[in-house]
Amino acid sequence: MRFLKGLLLGAGVVLGLSSAAMAAELKVGDDAPNFELKGSDGKTYKLSDFKGKQTVVVAWFPKAFTGGCTKECKSLKETGKALREFNVAYFTASCDTVEDNTKFAKDLDLDYPILSDPDRKTALDYGLVADKKSNAKRWTYVIGEDGKIKHIFGDKQVNTAEHGPQLVKALTELKVDKKKS
Repeated sequence: MRFLKGLLLGAGVVLGLSSAAMAAELKVGDDAPNFELKGSDGKTYKLSDFKGKQTVVVAWFPKAFTGGCTKECKSLKETGKALREFNVAYFTASCDTVEDNTKFAKDLDLDYPILSDPDRKTALDYGLVADKKSNAKRWTYVIGEDGKIKHIFGDKQVNTAEHGPQLVKALTELKVDKKKS
C-alpha cells in the first residue's frame, strides 16, 4: 500500500500535481490518515489510539485569533455538553504552534484541546494545505471507530458560528453511539 501511494504521489509530481491535491481526494469511506499531534492541553494525541474505542472529530481552522476561527471554537465549546453525550473525542486543529494554540484555547476558556500541526505533515496528508507555508483550509472530518472517514464538512459547509450544532446533527444522523452512563 505504501509503495502504491508513493507511486501515485510520484506520478502526481511528474504530472505537476501537489501531494496536497492528491490527498485532497479523501472521501467518505477512506481510511483516515493517522496523525500524532500535540494538544493545547499538553497531551499528544494519536488517531490510532482511538481505533476501536471512539469516533474522532477534527475540525481544522486556518489561524488562531481570527474572527471565523474564534466563532468556530466558541461554537464547539457552547455545544460541548451535547457533543460529550456521544462516544466521541473532538478537537479543533490548525498549523499554528502549540504555544499559540495554547494561548488561544486559554483566551477562549475551551473545554477541549486544539491540536497543533506546525510542520503541516498531517495537514498535507489530509489535503488541507498546498505547501509547507500555507494555513490549513477549514474542513472537518468525522472518523469512525474503525478509522474510516464517516463524514466530511468542506469549507463551504462549515458555518463557523453554528459548527457545534452542525456536528451534533451529523453525529446523530451517523448514529454514533451515545456514551454509556
